[in-house]
Amino acid sequence: MDMSAVREAIAAAARTVVLPAGVAKLTCSGYVPDAVAAPHFFTADYTVDFDKAMGRALDEVELTCQILVGIADDKAAQRILDALLAGSGPASLKAAIEAARGAPGDYALGGLAHDLHVMRVQGYRWYEHQGAQYVGAQLAVKIIGEG
Repeated sequence: MDMSAVREAIAAAARTVVLPAGVAKLTCSGYVPDAVAAPHFFTADYTVDFDKAMGRALDEVELTCQILVGIADDKAAQRILDALLAGSGPASLKAAIEAARGAPGDYALGGLAHDLHVMRVQGYRWYEHQGAQYVGAQLAVKIIGEG
């Protein structure tokens, strides 16, 4: 798998979320950015389990994605974050990312992977990024594809 392309495709899928009226549009990047314009989604670290099938036929990746929301109002920021972390709905990152799986029988992410699944939310807490404070969380995404 071309991980740079996979990361960009995940970020593109995340861009499709629809946040509530009055909330800034979600900005997204397929890399760890120097600075963020909150709310911001980015792909971060990943682990690769090589050779899940013989002959380099399958690798399994666990990609950690980060969501950071500004904290001008801590309660409102957590409501926005909760909407982004929901399992369904117009602001759901899980729903947006999993929509990039394509139709049954299609490859995911426009052919970049065999399949993907948003597995879990983790690390819901305060984060510091380049000296600024945010409330945020991580999404763990499992991606399988050719080695």
